[in-house]
Amino acid sequence: MKKIKIRLKDIEAVKTFVNAANLYPFEIDLLTGRYIIDAKSIMGVLSLDLSQPIEMVIHTEQCEELVESIREFILEEK
Repeated sequence: MKKIKIRLKDIEAVKTFVNAANLYPFEIDLLTGRYIIDAKSIMGVLSLDLSQPIEMVIHTEQCEELVESIREFILEEK
């Protein structure tokens, strides 16, 4: 499992991010406050407060390709 803080600034960023997430078979969650959202759901992601950083949890260790494809949205990797 890998945790990364991301920021999605607008609807175009959300579309790009969700499209990238959907290319991979493993689960990806977005955490904000007490909510856990499926990162592959555009409606779920759009329901988040996009003005705040979001914690992404990737449920695999083999995620280098995904991380590179969303590098523009990453604030901090753990």
